[in-house]
Amino acid sequence: MKVLIPSSLRSYTEKSEAQASGATLAAVLTNLDRQYPGIRFRMIDEQDRIRRHIRIFVNGEQVRDLSQPLTATDEVVIVQALSGG
Repeated sequence: MKVLIPSSLRSYTEKSEAQASGATLAAVLTNLDRQYPGIRFRMIDEQDRIRRHIRIFVNGEQVRDLSQPLTATDEVVIVQALSGG
């Protein structure tokens, strides 16, 4: 499935879009990490939860549960919050 990568994580993928597979969101992120080592840790914390500054959308709907089932035709969009002042 297509996974859109935010600019802050493109140092791992070197592109704005990646392909990954998996039956759940957790499996897709694990598959991404196999292809781009270290990227999963930037999105998922030590308690296996999505980090506070990361938002993940599947087909336009925000997902907070890593066990969310996915299909091969789904589109996953990863968004990282920006801060400043």
